[in-house]
Amino acid sequence: MVYDVIVVGGGGSGLAAAVSAAEHGASVLLLEQRAQLGGTTGIAVGSFTANGTSLQRKAGINGDDADAHEQDAGKFPADEIEARNNSQLRRFFLSHTSDTLHWLMDMGLRFLGPHPEPPNRVPRMHNVIPGAKAYIATLHSRLLKLGGKIQVNAPVLRLIQSEGGAVAGVVASIAGIETEVLAKCGTILAAGDYANSPDTIARFKGERYRDIEGINPHADGDGHRLAADAGAKLVNMDITYGPELRFVPPKGATFQQLLPARGVLAQLMAAVVPMLPAFVMNAMIRRLLVTWQHPEDALFDDGAVLINREGNRFCDETRWPDREISVAAQPSKECFLLLDEALIERYSVWPHFVSTAPKIAYAYVADYLKLRPDIAKTAPDLDSIARLRKLPKENLRAAADSAGLKGNRWVLLGPARAWFTTTEGGAAINQSFEVLDEAGTPIPGLYAVGQNGLGGQILWGHGLHIAWAITSGRLCGKALAQRAS
Repeated sequence: MVYDVIVVGGGGSGLAAAVSAAEHGASVLLLEQRAQLGGTTGIAVGSFTANGTSLQRKAGINGDDADAHEQDAGKFPADEIEARNNSQLRRFFLSHTSDTLHWLMDMGLRFLGPHPEPPNRVPRMHNVIPGAKAYIATLHSRLLKLGGKIQVNAPVLRLIQSEGGAVAGVVASIAGIETEVLAKCGTILAAGDYANSPDTIARFKGERYRDIEGINPHADGDGHRLAADAGAKLVNMDITYGPELRFVPPKGATFQQLLPARGVLAQLMAAVVPMLPAFVMNAMIRRLLVTWQHPEDALFDDGAVLINREGNRFCDETRWPDREISVAAQPSKECFLLLDEALIERYSVWPHFVSTAPKIAYAYVADYLKLRPDIAKTAPDLDSIARLRKLPKENLRAAADSAGLKGNRWVLLGPARAWFTTTEGGAAINQSFEVLDEAGTPIPGLYAVGQNGLGGQILWGHGLHIAWAITSGRLCGKALAQRAS
């Protein structure tokens, strides 16, 4: 089999690359190792952060540009992390975000916003309706209409590489058979991050992080492995977003996941949602908060304690990342947060909240009790709390006593786990998305986008990873298709 372009991975970056290449006349094969498309993009909230957009101008925000956005993006990470950022590549990426957003809108996707997210100086966060699965559904449909071919359950085993190092294609397992597929113009790695690859995490970040899992259980680092095997230089592989504590998600599909991603109902919802009252929108956002966001560190500074399945306190809750490393060492890798009466009262009103998306929405104790009854339990005494979660009551009492917790009302939140949200390491690339070797020389025929091709960028802040995934895919697919023509 021979195609102009082969794309490895069916998440946001891979689908964007495949669609863009097909739009510009290239024959495309997309290979996805799982039974369905989506990747990490498909399970995200769906924020797309961009500057200079039509939605910004409609909201009265004029003159926003990539220079200002690049400066603000550098304020999210700690100084020692930001010092390792590839600022030229990030500036290049941010200069194309508006075009990418409008490309998606031209396909029929609709966005709310822009919303503020400090330290961004102006609102830049655009939220897709109804959520990130809409990216996947829309790009998938578009690719099929353009004649692109998709093969699922088709893991790429290795790259086909000449003695001189040029990549000519891939060997993939298709229908259980090792199959060579050649690419006339290039092979694009778009296989996601390595947040759930214990060996990769341990190798680059440290052995003590091995037991902490990725929030996407399928983020196994295969694209990074393929790049490294081809001689790519990998950069910033020790930098991760997390580990951080997050409550386990609800069982089954969430309300947002049940909403239509395409079709008449999705179009109707896109028209109606912007007209909803603010209190309705805030309620919807709070529901997302209690599903996806982490508990604030201030909770632990104020005295909340972590309890394991045996009812025992097991760490110094105020020390990150030792806290998360300790959680991953507990039975089932799970813990619970115990709050006494004073903490419940404190975290029931502004400015003390359990979780937040700054200046957008805040979730307090009552929100968790109402919206997440699966993980939030309350009772007038510790023994009742212990019974609700089948914890040894003597151990639970001892844990509360050790922290000086007391009162006539208690809340137990959990289970929670320690997770890596995403990873910032990737292959070194240039602005043509060519993968570079250790000497900085392009490896002929090999390209990387999304998390495989971060190229040294630090993209902390909501909506930048999805924006990079789809922008890099769009630009790379177009460039390779133009080579084909």
